[in-house]
Amino acid sequence: MKTETNKNLAQVAELLIKNKLTIAFAESCTAGLLQNIFSLAEDAMTIFQGGMTVYNSGQKAKHLYINPVFAEQCNSVSNEIAEKMAFEIAKKFNAEMGVAITGYAQPVPEDGIERSFAYIAVTLHGKTVLSKKIYGKENLGLAANQQIYADKILLELINLLGK
Repeated sequence: MKTETNKNLAQVAELLIKNKLTIAFAESCTAGLLQNIFSLAEDAMTIFQGGMTVYNSGQKAKHLYINPVFAEQCNSVSNEIAEKMAFEIAKKFNAEMGVAITGYAQPVPEDGIERSFAYIAVTLHGKTVLSKKIYGKENLGLAANQQIYADKILLELINLLGK
């Protein structure tokens, strides 16, 4: 794991412990990377409740109660879907904080997706505290953009928890 990722993970873990919070993840385009990163935290057993990789609309509907009709219209990629995923994952894992990401970590030209982007959402005690669109980098592959997304989420968590 990158040094900066390690440093940011340690800071998030410290803030979660300080605020007596646990966290759970619902991931699509990062395919479990955030769960893997948090499993490596020194205090993982104290802060990390678990997570779920829901890579398609059917799994999002089945496990996180995403409306399948709406999901089909946008390929499960929207702010609203990320928010619902974050809310449901926190509830399912009994965590105070839920984090979700859904999007594209690489272009999909056949679907008109020319640039990688994702929607992220964070809930805290059942309320959405962050919902935004983030971008990958052009000309980078899937794994590189997944890491960029994970690093951006760590920075967002530091910002949110440090307030």
